[in-house]
Amino acid sequence: MRGRRLRLGLYADEQGLAWVQALVEDAVGTRSARIVNGTVAHTADDSLDFLAEQWTVEHPDQSPGSRQPVQLEVHLGCSLRTWRAIRKAVLAALCPEGSAPHTCRVPWTVG
Repeated sequence: MRGRRLRLGLYADEQGLAWVQALVEDAVGTRSARIVNGTVAHTADDSLDFLAEQWTVEHPDQSPGSRQPVQLEVHLGCSLRTWRAIRKAVLAALCPEGSAPHTCRVPWTVG
C-alpha cells in the first residue's frame, strides 16, 4: 500500500466539516484502506473565496454563519485503485448526480 492524499477545499462551519469528515471515513471504511492522518487548515489566502461566493448565490436568504474556507487533507494508505474508488464515493456524496440545478450542503472543490 502506498500513501495517497485526498485534498478538499470547503466552505464550512464545524458541523459541515464534521459531515464531510464522516463522508470520508465512511468511504474509507467500506474499502481496504486506512486513514493515516488528516489535517484541517484555515486558509489565509483568497484561493477558496469562490466557495463563499457560491454559498451566497445558492443560499441568498441565509447567513453564512461561522462558515469559512478550509482545506481538508486526508492521507490514506491504499492502492491507486482504492484511492480512486474512495475519491469517487466522496465526490458523489458531496454532490448528487444529475443535471438538475441543486445546492451544495457544503460548497467544495478538489485540490
